[in-house]
Amino acid sequence: MASKDTVYEPKDAIGQTITATMITAGAGLFASAIQNSLVKQNVGALGIFTRTGGTVAVFAAMGGAFEFTRVAAANLREKDDCWNPTIGGFFGGAVLGLRFRSFPAVLGLGAGVAVVQGVFDYTGGTIRGYGKDPTVDEYERKERLRKNMRRPIQETLDQVGEGRGIYGPGYDERRRKRIKENYGIDVPARF
Repeated sequence: MASKDTVYEPKDAIGQTITATMITAGAGLFASAIQNSLVKQNVGALGIFTRTGGTVAVFAAMGGAFEFTRVAAANLREKDDCWNPTIGGFFGGAVLGLRFRSFPAVLGLGAGVAVVQGVFDYTGGTIRGYGKDPTVDEYERKERLRKNMRRPIQETLDQVGEGRGIYGPGYDERRRKRIKENYGIDVPARF
């Protein structure tokens, strides 16, 4: 999100729309090819355009509508915040809803995509989580986290108990004694 003291720099809506349309059209072409390969009839290679070509058009129109509306909203509002993808998401979802030829589908899909896009952008715009500081050494960062989260072994043993790779001091002696008492077997000491 942009801070209030920075000046908004307008973006090229047409250029970004063309780029987004081409990218989503390529994704639609890929989806159309998959649809074409899964039909039972032999429709041939051109079936990606003739039989399932509507998928390409919907993907391209959806991506173009989203990107143009997002950038136009940012330019008109002179802000770069989470509302721009929300507005763009509504128009992109509405284009998807047009395929069903019903007004509730247009509004429902528009609202659904708007919510997803808005929340995605509001929460950082990435699936991987927040970015790490590039000035901090990764090894030192992980060591600091390990030391910060480290618990004493006795606390872990009290909560979890011994076994499963967690053994306290004197475990071998207690184990040998327990096996001798319960089963009468002498267990040799480990080295």
